[in-house]
Amino acid sequence: MKKDKNRVYIFDTSLRDGEQSPGNSMNTEEKLILARQLEKLGVDIIEAGFPIASDGDFDAVRQIAREIKKSQVAGLARANKQDIDRAWQAIKHAAKPRIHTFISSSDIHLKYQLKKSREQVLKEAIAAVKLACSYTDNVEFSPMDATRSDKDYLVEMVSAVIDAGAATVNIPDTVGYTIPEEFGNLIAYLFAHVKNMGNTIISAHCHNDLGLAVANSLAAIRNGARQVECTINGIGERAGNTAMEEIVMALATRKDMYGLYTKIKTEQIYKSSRLLTQITGIPVQPNKAIVGANAFAHESGIHQDGLIKEKITYEIMTPQSVGISDTHIVLGKHSGRNAISHHLKKMGYTLNEEQINRVAAKVKGLADVKKDIYDEDLEAILYEEIYRGEDKYNLVYLNVVSGNVAIPTATMEMQVGKEVMRDAGFGNGPVDATFAAIRNITKTNYPLLKYAVNAITGGADAQGEVAVQLKYNEHSVVGRGAHPDVIVASAKAYINALNRLEFLKDSVKKVKVELS
Repeated sequence: MKKDKNRVYIFDTSLRDGEQSPGNSMNTEEKLILARQLEKLGVDIIEAGFPIASDGDFDAVRQIAREIKKSQVAGLARANKQDIDRAWQAIKHAAKPRIHTFISSSDIHLKYQLKKSREQVLKEAIAAVKLACSYTDNVEFSPMDATRSDKDYLVEMVSAVIDAGAATVNIPDTVGYTIPEEFGNLIAYLFAHVKNMGNTIISAHCHNDLGLAVANSLAAIRNGARQVECTINGIGERAGNTAMEEIVMALATRKDMYGLYTKIKTEQIYKSSRLLTQITGIPVQPNKAIVGANAFAHESGIHQDGLIKEKITYEIMTPQSVGISDTHIVLGKHSGRNAISHHLKKMGYTLNEEQINRVAAKVKGLADVKKDIYDEDLEAILYEEIYRGEDKYNLVYLNVVSGNVAIPTATMEMQVGKEVMRDAGFGNGPVDATFAAIRNITKTNYPLLKYAVNAITGGADAQGEVAVQLKYNEHSVVGRGAHPDVIVASAKAYINALNRLEFLKDSVKKVKVELS
């Protein structure tokens, strides 16, 4: 990759670093949906996964590599032959494949985790890059825990892997330890002491353990880094990664400070954020920069007065620049198919006639019990009706009796495959009773790791959005459901999680058969 000194390349690792954090797991179809959106967003490199990690991850990376044409597709690999060979097998059909290999460089990791000397690790790093380069000239290397490494050893390792063929060298703040001035100085030190930098791209991969991931990434950019590794909504291990939307809009808004650009289509940012939320069931905090519900909301009378006179008084960027409309078409039970279709197109969704009919029917049903239909309501309906595959379990009927003098009881009918089944359950409350009824019908009893309720929109008639996390062996899945009745939403979320587990089991079986 020839270096453009004024361009910052966006390396999105939502499908790898982001997905491996608790509660963010996705099945293959969901990863494909998100990868397609990342391509529309204009992401330069999509890190699709860690192919050696599991058969399912390998299959997802392979499918993404075969489909994505505009963005580079990267597979992660430790610095050993087995990982690198496996990564190449997963990405070799990509239009623009990249192998991203890594090994630790800090004495802390070398002593306690790898139990190897600096000399051994350096040899393995060089060998890994050379092997990866035998497959493709688009090779990235990361010295893990770089910010806690000896600077001179880091210079030696970076110089060696560039000589071995690495086109990109990423400097990870793996544990979110560094602060902006320190990280910026480290990048500057590398530029001053690595004599063979040439056209190599220096990258920054920052974690948010101290809430400084974006600030550290910007400090790296100020000192010469031209790639940032980041995630949608800042998801990722522990406290998360650099938030893609924040780094992109910081560069776009403060061109006077940086004089740099990305090729991100910023109008796709909000849609990408919402899609990730729909897939994972993990909501964005209201005060989240750029994509939070309150990011472009103003309640103060002084702010409102200023905005009416001139928006620039209190808005440093327009909501439209990130894909948020400051006006809403209110949809309800009297809205026709054309109105719903037109509004969905404005939101960026183009559906066929059959899909529009399904969404319209759901909109009209929801409008019977809810006054206003918001964009977030439509997105919840889209996920339920369009994005999900064919399910084994479906809710037919639910009736719950509860109160301070009654034993909470749930009576339920479900379609299991082609059979309709009925049963009841008792519990400590209406939700517990509902889950008991589902377990009775499905003959399942997976551990419940998380149950969370969130209002999709404001108002007393808001839809309830429920997330349920279930555990299956070493895997966990998040199911979600939305409905004005939070008990029904809870049932739908639990059933959604069961369906995702069934999909997970089938995917693993399919891959194992294919590989055999």
